[in-house]
Amino acid sequence: MLPNWKHLPVGYHGRASSIVVSGTSVKRPSGQLKMQDSDAPVFGESRKLDFELEMAFITCTNSELGLPLSISNVEKHIFGMTLFNDWSARDIQQWEYVPLGPFLGKNFASTLSPWIVTLDALEPFRVEGVAQNPEVLDYLRYPGKGNFNIQLEVYIKIDGQEPQLISKSNHKHLYWNIFQQLAHHTVNGCNIQVGDVYASGTISGPTPDSYGSMLEISWNGKNPVKLKDSTERTFLKDGDTIIMKGFAQNEKVRIGFGECIGTIVADGK
Repeated sequence: MLPNWKHLPVGYHGRASSIVVSGTSVKRPSGQLKMQDSDAPVFGESRKLDFELEMAFITCTNSELGLPLSISNVEKHIFGMTLFNDWSARDIQQWEYVPLGPFLGKNFASTLSPWIVTLDALEPFRVEGVAQNPEVLDYLRYPGKGNFNIQLEVYIKIDGQEPQLISKSNHKHLYWNIFQQLAHHTVNGCNIQVGDVYASGTISGPTPDSYGSMLEISWNGKNPVKLKDSTERTFLKDGDTIIMKGFAQNEKVRIGFGECIGTIVADGK
């Protein structure tokens, strides 16, 4: 991690045009790829297509340009949360992201589940977040339980096979909670609008079975995932379907987030 990671919620600005609803197929993207044994890039289809297990929150107010949102009341600006798959072309991203960050490796598609669960409904599932050390600056110091105990699961489905669980994580593992994320986003005066979508970043737990992407699960291809049909995956192949599920549960109620589904199709189909 870079030195700033524990001092601010590192993020980047995306786009709304290629956010698609669950069930929409995702075409394998193409872009510049830099091979290890070459000094120059080539153009071609991504060979390291990946999912990212995320959640997103949706804003419900308009704020004034130049007016930051205070961490003490920022949650009134958030309507609720949903599941989010921030598809990533790791090889395209690896070549392009220095010095300005992701571009073609991220903007080809992101899948959003169709259900938004309100913060009111999630109130019983608030939990303390990960201990933040060093202590954060005052504008990021959240006065309360800012994380949520939401169970998250990722399945991969191969044609003719039942879905296979490959990751089991939890929203509570986020280092920066959603209230800190929104306070940081607006601290410089950036305004928000009703319906803005803010994705959390990959939600990975502390153990290999809770990692939130193939990049982590396969350790960038070094540890292939063995599937039920005896094949292996390091990254995603055409025809693979990724299914994300989420729910919050206690002794009284279970609240589901539905499913966030996308199938990889070959370029040109």
